[in-house]
Amino acid sequence: MNVKETKKNIIQAGQRAVEELIKVAKEAIVDSDDDLTADKLKNAAATKKLAIFDAFEILNRIEQEEELLDDKPKDENKKKSEFKGFAEGRAKFN
Repeated sequence: MNVKETKKNIIQAGQRAVEELIKVAKEAIVDSDDDLTADKLKNAAATKKLAIFDAFEILNRIEQEEELLDDKPKDENKKKSEFKGFAEGRAKFN
């Protein structure tokens, strides 16, 4: 198996992973009328958020790899569409 075929297989696996993450994100946080603690609700919401951000990160990487496979020239003026958290976006680097 050559490198290009391996990368294509990885891209396909990534696309399937994104589909699964979307399913997780679409599930209801509360599925019953039981009184849930705030901590459980917070954890469930954090799980959804993580699934959504992971899906976007995977999609961005898939896009980058597809561009490399297609030998598309990189657009230097294109702003990097990479996810940055609050701290990373405001950090000062020397």
